Amino acid sequence: MKTIELLTSIFIFAGVFANSGLAQEIQKGDFLTQAIDSTINPGVDFFKYATGTWMKNNPIPATEKAWGIWNLVQEETYTRLKTILEESENTKSSAGSNEQKVGDFYFSGMDSAGIERQGISVLKPELDKINSIKSKDDLLEVAALLQKEGVNALCGIFVDQDQMKSDQWALYLWQGGLGLPNREYYFRNDARTENIRNEYKKHVDKIIGLLGEGESSSANIANSIYQIEIFLADSSRKLEDLRDPYRNYNKMAVSDIQKISPSINWKQFFTNIGAENVDSIIVGQPEFYKALSEAVDKFSIDQWKAYLKWQLVNSYADRLGSAFDTENFHFRGTIMSGVTEQRPRWKRVQDAVEEAMGELLGQVYVKKYYSPETKKRYEILVDNMISAFADRIKKLDWMGDSTKEKALYKLSKIIKKVGYPDKWKDFSKLSVDRDSYARNTVNSRIFWFERDINKLGKPVDRTEWNMTPQTYNAYYNPSNNEIVLPAAMFIVPGVPDSMLDDAVIYSYAGASTIGHEMTHGFDDQGRQYDEKGNLSDWWTKQDGEKFTERTKLMVEQFNNYVVLDSMHINGSATQGENIADLGGLVIGFDAFKKTEQYKEGKTINGLTPSQRFWLGYAYSWLGHYRPEATANQVLTDVHSPNFLRVNGPFSDIPDFYEAFGIKEGQPMWRPSDKRVKIW
Repeated sequence: MKTIELLTSIFIFAGVFANSGLAQEIQKGDFLTQAIDSTINPGVDFFKYATGTWMKNNPIPATEKAWGIWNLVQEETYTRLKTILEESENTKSSAGSNEQKVGDFYFSGMDSAGIERQGISVLKPELDKINSIKSKDDLLEVAALLQKEGVNALCGIFVDQDQMKSDQWALYLWQGGLGLPNREYYFRNDARTENIRNEYKKHVDKIIGLLGEGESSSANIANSIYQIEIFLADSSRKLEDLRDPYRNYNKMAVSDIQKISPSINWKQFFTNIGAENVDSIIVGQPEFYKALSEAVDKFSIDQWKAYLKWQLVNSYADRLGSAFDTENFHFRGTIMSGVTEQRPRWKRVQDAVEEAMGELLGQVYVKKYYSPETKKRYEILVDNMISAFADRIKKLDWMGDSTKEKALYKLSKIIKKVGYPDKWKDFSKLSVDRDSYARNTVNSRIFWFERDINKLGKPVDRTEWNMTPQTYNAYYNPSNNEIVLPAAMFIVPGVPDSMLDDAVIYSYAGASTIGHEMTHGFDDQGRQYDEKGNLSDWWTKQDGEKFTERTKLMVEQFNNYVVLDSMHINGSATQGENIADLGGLVIGFDAFKKTEQYKEGKTINGLTPSQRFWLGYAYSWLGHYRPEATANQVLTDVHSPNFLRVNGPFSDIPDFYEAFGIKEGQPMWRPSDKRVKIW
């Protein structure tokens, strides 16, 4: 048997906590103890116990659908980036420079008077093209143009690595074309979803009316648009069905997709989007494209013209005058998420700059706010987490030696991207000026679309990042077998990195982010990719069956959680994230056990090192949502609500039981035969 060599454990900052001065400073202002609600028994609801006082003292602002740790980090980031943007806006920079593009984009978004004056006229080129449609060929030509401008017209198109040949780029066709988040909104019969459908129809009617249609005709047009969408939704797959990488990988020649959807001239369509040389595509959901072809014939040209106008304005409504922006916020913000006030314009415009050219901001951000020493600290933490994961794999009692060897090899080959990229993207081809917020957005979306299309036929650059350093998020990319951990992901709001003890470092950053993303390489989806990022069945049949049996227990656990009266968690759709949460926790705690803080066992403010670890993890999910936003998350998101990302996996871990004395009969206690153990 081939010997697999992995990174040995370094634990270079394992003794950070040994500094007694640091311990004294933590005792003075311990954010963990300040968040605790001691009136709640940790065995009843640990999330409320760990975060309850913070939640009581921090209600959700009227401008937000939720309020939590992610907002606190974002508020710091907003303030930092605002300074950068205002400096760029007020400095006369050379044409074509990064500073000019950032400053002019921000200026155009803040120019509310100019935006109001321009009104819908900024989209006149697109509206004129839509109005000129006379045939199916015209329809598809304009739909291709709108796709390049980021409009969800008819279907979904994107470039990504070929999941069977990860060193090659491929063109993907995916289901899409809907105005509501997914198919569930068109077919669920509960009162909450029915109300959203009714409000959506009113919303479409109002937007069409703002385009200049009469009151009576706009209602008829809105109904026609809805009929197209519900037809497409009927052939769209459910959220959980999109998690099967093999079922959603259907590679075929252009001639084969032509047979599936004969009413669409695919060769011409691909030429129109700039992919004229493509000879094969990967079709995610062939049945959707059969239905799309039928829809092209079923609905009239006038109906399709109305649909394209709606999709166009729906994509740009928040970049237009106040009438469009206000109506867009009413539906997207208030109806869908329960938010009653818009956020300040400068924050919304900053988000738009981030979408358009976030890496340009990121270059300045990391120079000012992310030191090489901090980057090094978290690179070492990643190594320590990988070492702890390797130890767990070696000790698994349900996995055979052959699969263990391959799992360890895949783990050793994970690409680690921490903080910020070593090579920044080139924005020289992006055109930006001060004239129009909406046109700058159009230009940026075309820039990104063409940038991706131009990857076809070229080598895959595995150094590229798909998040900016200032993003409070992280990801695992199975096609690259990489974890990407932006700088902002490690921020504890208001607390300098030097003031964080190991219990917090290994839970807040190690378990909830690093371990979580690593485990995605071995969840129900990620485990199906090999160390090079190719779809490949590297498991023995017996081990694969054992894994599936263990994940079924997790699906059952989360299916039984109820939120918002009778709304259940979708255990199948969320299982990958739930597996990663559980994996991240057990790996993180194993790594923490090797630190001096854990070994010494000293308490801080009455909390043992173990207790601080579990509280640190709960703090990483600090926050609460409006009911409307929670309902939307359950229907559209593969992540469980944040309180279940704590209470769910905690109830499967004996080390947690021991730390807080969880007893049989308490809600946090689960029978041993019901506790999930995978990694």
